[in-house]
Amino acid sequence: MNPAFNLASRAVAASPLPGSLRVNRRLAQWLKFRVEGYIEIFSGKVEIGQGILTALAQIVAEELDVSLDQVRMMPASTSMSPDEAITSGSLSVQESGTALRHACAETRAIYLNAAAARLGTPIETLSVDNGRIVSTTGGETSYWELVDNDLLDRDATGQVTPKPASAHRVVGTPIARLDLSDKVFGRPCFIHDLELPRMLHGRVLRPPSADATLLDLDEAKVCALPNVVTVVRDGSFVGVLAESEAGADAALKELAAGATWHQGTSLPDEASLASWLMAQEAETSIVDSKVAAATRPVARTMNARYSRPYLAHGSIGPSCALAQVQESGLRVWTHSQGVFNLRRDLAPALGLAENQVVVQHVQGAGCYGHNGADDVAFDAARLARAAGGRPVRVQWSRADELAWAPFGPAMVIDVEADLDAEDSVVAWRHTIWSNGHTSRPGRGKTPALLGAWHLAKPFERLPAINPPAAGGGGAERNSIPLYTFPAWQIVNHWVMAMPLRASALRSLGAYANVFAIESFIDELAATLGADPVAFRLRYLTDPRARTVIERAAAKARWADRKKREGIGRGVGFARYKNTGAYCAVVAEIEADTEIRVRRLVIAVDVGLVINPDGLANQIEGGAIQATSWTLKEAVRFDRTRVTSESWETYPILHCSETPAVEVEIVSRSDCPAAGAGEAAQGPTAAAIANAVFDSLGIRVRDLPLTGERIRAAMG
Repeated sequence: MNPAFNLASRAVAASPLPGSLRVNRRLAQWLKFRVEGYIEIFSGKVEIGQGILTALAQIVAEELDVSLDQVRMMPASTSMSPDEAITSGSLSVQESGTALRHACAETRAIYLNAAAARLGTPIETLSVDNGRIVSTTGGETSYWELVDNDLLDRDATGQVTPKPASAHRVVGTPIARLDLSDKVFGRPCFIHDLELPRMLHGRVLRPPSADATLLDLDEAKVCALPNVVTVVRDGSFVGVLAESEAGADAALKELAAGATWHQGTSLPDEASLASWLMAQEAETSIVDSKVAAATRPVARTMNARYSRPYLAHGSIGPSCALAQVQESGLRVWTHSQGVFNLRRDLAPALGLAENQVVVQHVQGAGCYGHNGADDVAFDAARLARAAGGRPVRVQWSRADELAWAPFGPAMVIDVEADLDAEDSVVAWRHTIWSNGHTSRPGRGKTPALLGAWHLAKPFERLPAINPPAAGGGGAERNSIPLYTFPAWQIVNHWVMAMPLRASALRSLGAYANVFAIESFIDELAATLGADPVAFRLRYLTDPRARTVIERAAAKARWADRKKREGIGRGVGFARYKNTGAYCAVVAEIEADTEIRVRRLVIAVDVGLVINPDGLANQIEGGAIQATSWTLKEAVRFDRTRVTSESWETYPILHCSETPAVEVEIVSRSDCPAAGAGEAAQGPTAAAIANAVFDSLGIRVRDLPLTGERIRAAMG
């Protein structure tokens, strides 16, 4: 039984509301008590496999002194959830978690005041245990007896102090994820499993290239097929509705055979993509610049160029959505990471007012970025207008997902360092060429939805934008080194031409920037004959940064490593966005005809840890995904279209190739919680590349680190 230390008597001075409370101030937006003995929690953040609903439930249970089974995390919906924009950027715990922490602390104080009035006892005598409110004088009530949700129909004040970390009993403990049992045992829980009464199945015909326009279509033959309900044509947007999936697939095949297209413009030469990017018109900006307090003569300058290709999200389950036209408007079921932003674009794309559209989240295959979830929602919604009120389910194919969903942008990065006569770095330069890193719905002046660009009255396809620097940036994310170099200049060339559709992929530009910075740091260390770990520590003053490097090195027994043929070790480090989680990775690789990552040892500091098990899972998952990007993944295309539309042409890491991952958590209960989902990407890539150099003595600067590239580097 916990003491009532979250009372209004502990109010603090008024300050700006924390987290997402800033824009969702009403307490009733966040939670609702039910007389049946549980609490409904409404968050605008969604579960995409990162375990966020479990972490948020722990925060709620902690602040309200209830058990986890008394907390119901409600799926995000535009009809009842707070608008928290997008689930992205490793911000869910920081934004939604912080908001819920303070909202629940204030709610607890409100209900304790109500209990004190009912029991006629001083508030200081009350404590809460599993929702029971007990007085030391003998009286007792509960949240459930006091249920009056009008009590929460008020704005948060931010004047009630949440529990200190020293009082936590739920936060900080390893809790099994609440969503896992359904997934492990194969119970229906994904949007792909959702079935509605009288549901139709839809498919959309994709053009042969992104800019192709439809000239002619043989609809009669398709409409005569069994199970086909109708063919929908709106300009170059073509779809079919059928009673069954098999019928929809057969109809789509016939549609493709009977369609005539005018081909669009050609794509760049994939083999010279880096040169193409650097030659394009770009909007150039200075990301950051620092002038040395005292100049020192430059004895020599080192430089290197690094690149990454376009990357697909590679979701195991292709995107899926359902939509139904109802009397009140349109309802859409989606695994989008931003239900409010999707609604913002669906409404104008379909000629509706926003209040006529309800978007409901249902869990889908995780992708950690902007994949096809929003696009397939438009497909379903547009086809639903021809379904006579029946719900429509649209399932993308593997080829749709790999060839038509947005990609993480290709990037080229030049890094240069000036050294003085004592081999100290006196100046650092970092230059980026990249498309923007987001074209998510709800952020542009026109709908950012694939199908909306193919309508008879098409919406303009805009270049991808870069998120503002205050939010971590896009292409320039993590381009400013955390090392204490005396001077630097960071330049970003935002390339406007966008041959392939680019948008947010997990960690945005941080993956490539950290790969480049940490690879170049290793190149400097090798040239100067310095130990890579010691060289990093020489230029780091942040104690949290130093700690994760030291802890990873110690756990990996870095100091005891011995040179062995074909085996290499490398290290990589970053603080995500330079404001979030600290992460250091030591990779051990085996080099033969291909590179195999045998082991990853990772130390991470995310400040206050909500769920150690969930944190470790996120770091492991991010590191394994980064291993796949680093060794295998690249979008392939010819001069007309994307050609990597299957697992054979877009290979990802196999389960048998997964490295052993060991995670060391540096707990900082005195620091705010930071997200973990994107912390490991860049450090893992750099650690692997540096391990390749350690093993083979060659430096491969272009991702992915395929056997073909390594053999070419070896001559």
